[in-house]
Amino acid sequence: MPESQRQKQKKQTRKHLITMAFNQLAKDGLINTRTADIAKAAGVSHGTVFAHFPTRDALLTEVINEFGARVTRRLHELAGGGSVHEILEAHLKGLAEFEPFYTRLVREGSLLPESARNTLIMIQSAVSFHLSQAAEREMAAGIIRRLPMHLLFNTWIGLVHYYLANGDLFSPGKPVLERYGKELLEHYLTLITE
Repeated sequence: MPESQRQKQKKQTRKHLITMAFNQLAKDGLINTRTADIAKAAGVSHGTVFAHFPTRDALLTEVINEFGARVTRRLHELAGGGSVHEILEAHLKGLAEFEPFYTRLVREGSLLPESARNTLIMIQSAVSFHLSQAAEREMAAGIIRRLPMHLLFNTWIGLVHYYLANGDLFSPGKPVLERYGKELLEHYLTLITE
């Protein structure tokens, strides 16, 4: 049965709300942004937000889901046999597209509701999965040092998160990953290469 015009409009409104929420959350923060701010940015009534998302937490979780889908899409493209370098490069490219939002996630992640934190953990798990597959191949081939997977992943994430969380110091007014992404990647690879 084909979709009615009303169903299409409802889907478009929901998608628009997610996009506006994404932008507003990146700008004002995950904790400080109110649903009223999102409604205003979207040009809809405050009630419209709740017609699509029963709670603020549900909207936040959906925005993080959308972010995760976009970032992990790049990784899934390389899953068939990408090198550690290619996986990490794809990870940086995915994050760079959404750097202001991801920086908010890094800075405010521990303050998020459980459902949103769980979504963030799922995103990190996808990155970890692809990295571990590539790393196992490269460890077996003697390309990179044998390291516990949790250290391999957490060292990478810790490096990226440290620079993002302190972007105002490292790259005031400019995207951190644009300025330092290649350098962070090369440094990390130097640490793990045989």
